[in-house]
Amino acid sequence: MIEIVVNGEKQKTGDSTSVAAFVSQLGLRAERVAVELNLEILPRARWEETMLRDGDRLEIVHFVGGGL
Repeated sequence: MIEIVVNGEKQKTGDSTSVAAFVSQLGLRAERVAVELNLEILPRARWEETMLRDGDRLEIVHFVGGGL
């Protein structure tokens, strides 16, 4: 297990978890979120290949629709 920080809260995940898999584990739809990894926006095209490492910091932002 590795420990990461997600939106300011510590969480644990498996040793070989990609960003894409982690977003899915959270029950989030990839097309509705943006991910910042260690202070850099991570393009969605790199989510599958980017593996989480101990101490990584993620900020996950949800897109919300609405308006008049």
